[in-house]
Order: sequence, then structure tokens, then C-alpha cells
Amino acid sequence: MSIKLKLLRVQAGLTLEELAQAADLTRSYVSKLERGISTPSVGAALKLAKALHVQVEEVFAEPSDNDPVLISRAQATASSDARAKTPRVVSGASPDRRMVAFVLTPTEEPVRNHPMSHHKGEELLYVLKGRVSLQLAGRVELLNAGDSAHFNSSIPHKITSVGKQQASVLLVVAQEE
Repeated sequence: MSIKLKLLRVQAGLTLEELAQAADLTRSYVSKLERGISTPSVGAALKLAKALHVQVEEVFAEPSDNDPVLISRAQATASSDARAKTPRVVSGASPDRRMVAFVLTPTEEPVRNHPMSHHKGEELLYVLKGRVSLQLAGRVELLNAGDSAHFNSSIPHKITSVGKQQASVLLVVAQEE
């Protein structure tokens, strides 16, 4: 992802500072993303994609063809332990889609200086395994496997894994045009 982000930035003719300003992120954070030190939240990825004038799946996923039906095979996209924390786009890797679905593995501890995500649209979060803490502005909800939350994604939010078992969530983002 880091090389891809830098390539997209260079192709857009932007400096690191210009991309950070356009995406309303700090230069330090964008630099960490490009160097592979941090993984962007979905909100940060949406901001970066908008600033780069690309679809969010171009930041995370491999390019797709124009087939109206997208099949994502588990064995073809299985990640190694090193990549397990990188969100995997499971649907929406087509420019004509307004909805993108990710499978993510939230971190166990809130990352210091990692901003809460917020962007236009809606999100649906479904806990596949484990337990997560969903922070929505000042509100905190604990969600177990099988629980879901549907919310306006302009509300600042953050997902954190809680408990002994590493959590996994399906996150569906419907972007406003």
C-alpha cells in the first residue's frame, strides 16, 4: 500500500505537504503511510482518495476490469500475518460503485495521534469475530461477534479490538456523491 500511495501522489503531481493539506491530514501521518509505518483508517483513505481524485479502492485494491459482477475469492486474497492489519477491499472495486466493503482487523489499542475517522456518507459495521469498541464522538459501544452498527460516517468514529481474541470486522462504506 505504501508504494502505491506514493505512486498515486507522484502521478497527481503533489508534494507530500500538498497531499496532506488537501486530505486534511498531517504531513507526518501521510509520510508514515507512504513509508508503511502506519495503515490508514478507512476515513483517512477516503480523504486521500478524494484529494488524489481516485476511487478509494485504488489506494487499497488491485485494479479490476469492467465486469458488472465482482467475485472476490478468499484463497486469492488471503493475507499473511504481516498484512493482516491492512484493510482488504472485498467489494466495490469498480468506479461506478458508491459502496465499498472492507474486512479489517482493528488494532488492540488506540494508536496515539491517530485521528478519529469522519467523512460524508454512511457506514455499516458488522463484527465477524472477537469484540470491538466503537467510539462515536463521545459515545462508546462494545460490539460482539454478530453485532452490527449503522451510522452517519460524518460522526467522528474509531474501532478498536478488545479482549483476548483478535477482532475482525466487515465495514461497508456508502459514499455520498
